[in-house]
Amino acid sequence: MPKFEECLQRLEKIVNELEKGDLPLEKALTLFEEGIQLSNSCRKELETAEGKVEILLKQNGKLQPEPFDALTEKAQAKR
Repeated sequence: MPKFEECLQRLEKIVNELEKGDLPLEKALTLFEEGIQLSNSCRKELETAEGKVEILLKQNGKLQPEPFDALTEKAQAKR
């Protein structure tokens, strides 16, 4: 299975190709199907990583697990 970064790069290429709009329908459908599979793979990897973060936070008694979105918002607020 491709790594997360590789999936993301390939997804970006697929989106760019589809946005151009000059592909034959069959090629566009093939790319779209590949994009859906890559998207699902990326989502699963993110969910796994989020679960690991929550486990690590729970193991440290001082910290409470927070949803990933909350952590991202805090990081952006510090910038």
